[in-house]
Amino acid sequence: MVLKVFFPSCCSSADSGILIGRWISEQSSAVILAVLHFPFIPVQVKQYLGEVQRVTKVSVSVLGSWSNSKQEKEERLSEFLEDLGTIFCHEPWIQISKEGDSKFWSCSTLQKHSKNPQEEEIILVYYDQRKVMLSHLHPPLDTAGQGPEDASKLSAIFDTVARSQVLFMTDRYDEGPIKLTHWQSDGVEASIIVELLKQASVPACMLLTFLLSLLSGICRSRVLKFWPLSFLWSKLSTCEQLGHRLQHLQVISSNKKAQNQNQLMRKANIFVSLLVDVALGILLLSWLYRKNRIGHLADTLIPVADHVAEELQELLQWLMGAPAGLKMNRALDQVLGRFFLYHIHLWISYIHLLSPFIEMILWYVGLSACLGLTVALCILSDIIALLTFHIYCFYVYGARLYCLKIYGLSSLWRLFRGKKWNVLRQRVDSCSYDLDQLFIGTLLFTILLFLLPTTALYYLVFTLLRLLVVVVQGLIHLLVDLIDSLPLYSLILRLCRSYRLAAGVKFRVLEQQDGKPLRLLMQINPLSYGGVVQTYRLPTYSCYPRDSWASLCKKLFLGELIYPWKHKGDKQN
Repeated sequence: MVLKVFFPSCCSSADSGILIGRWISEQSSAVILAVLHFPFIPVQVKQYLGEVQRVTKVSVSVLGSWSNSKQEKEERLSEFLEDLGTIFCHEPWIQISKEGDSKFWSCSTLQKHSKNPQEEEIILVYYDQRKVMLSHLHPPLDTAGQGPEDASKLSAIFDTVARSQVLFMTDRYDEGPIKLTHWQSDGVEASIIVELLKQASVPACMLLTFLLSLLSGICRSRVLKFWPLSFLWSKLSTCEQLGHRLQHLQVISSNKKAQNQNQLMRKANIFVSLLVDVALGILLLSWLYRKNRIGHLADTLIPVADHVAEELQELLQWLMGAPAGLKMNRALDQVLGRFFLYHIHLWISYIHLLSPFIEMILWYVGLSACLGLTVALCILSDIIALLTFHIYCFYVYGARLYCLKIYGLSSLWRLFRGKKWNVLRQRVDSCSYDLDQLFIGTLLFTILLFLLPTTALYYLVFTLLRLLVVVVQGLIHLLVDLIDSLPLYSLILRLCRSYRLAAGVKFRVLEQQDGKPLRLLMQINPLSYGGVVQTYRLPTYSCYPRDSWASLCKKLFLGELIYPWKHKGDKQN
């Protein structure tokens, strides 16, 4: 029979005492949690361990004795430690002793109440108690429903150390009847500071929760559900991003404790993402308001808009002639060209009407960067959408006209084949047409077919312009969602404290000698970068959610409208 003893490496230089830990009988394993030093009173030790069991729900008990012969001078210490087994009555009683400067330790078991004592092979496994305590390789187990299969897993060891946090609050330098040595013996001061910061953050979170609940109540009011405000709230990406950040703040400021590690990591990722977002926004704000860059930007905006309008006029004049040597329908070409030129003149007048107020608008818009870089990028996306609204109008006109002709030609083509579209059953059925219907259908099909190249050319040109604007907005939205969804806290943990994101463990043989227990070192394998990003899914994008490129090409061919790139999937970190 093999007995596995998990011994914390931080206790290797501790003074002699007794071993406190948990015995896992299903897998013949002993998890040592701390070393209790002399002097102590056995009754007080039993009362203390009973209180720890009540709080942690872990069956903590005295498993054996620890002897550090390098620091002890008494000759009968080993006999005294052996006699302690009759007081605490644990079966088997584990005895571990460190012999001077030797690398090999002695480890044996005593079974005083067993009639047929068996010789057990002992494996001594060293583990870093701090890393096992702070890492979350396995979720907490339900000890009530724990079966033999669950008990045989390594998660029982991680769960025992993680749930024994109350035991690690007692320091060996504290004045009291219990003096322990564990992973936090030299770092209690830092943990006290952390606890004080946690207690101080409670009033701030309560105030922030009240303000956010008030703001969310205003956002859910009926006034914002009326048509103009609801339309703007659904179309403007700035409003969508503000609502998204409002949800993030509600998650962070919630006074409910995280139920599991996933919720805790999600809160931490959101908090770090907000800090980075606001820091980048403040840097952008300081850059914009330095050296009057807002004024220079306003001065260059009007000439750029005029230049774009002039380029569109030249493009339309080129289309109204013989573009690339193509012979177009002159009447339809002139009508469409003059129609779009009139819209360009309206757009130029609109821009020059707003020119005196552009600097003031940009000055107030720049202040929104203090809310975060993502809010400033969303405002930039909305400004691009407003400045290219005439291109969107051109695209809509061309797409509707092209779509009308495509569906007209498809309907007339079914007429030639003696078919028709059944609206009720949503299918193509046979139908007999008379001579007048066929004549009118042939005439309309010929007219639409000869007018199709002119319409298709205008639709192609304005579709390419629209796709250019959509790609620019898509890159901005990609950067916004990347800042929102990137697990920065997890990546920082992967760089600084990789054991917090554990993917498994490995055992390394330290030394092996005949007559001595096998000594192993348990090491935690960190999670890879790909695993971190895959655990916290990054968003994917498409011009249409859940559409493939084939369906997108089909929509372009049929003349259906293209909207700005949308988020595909959730934004949870």
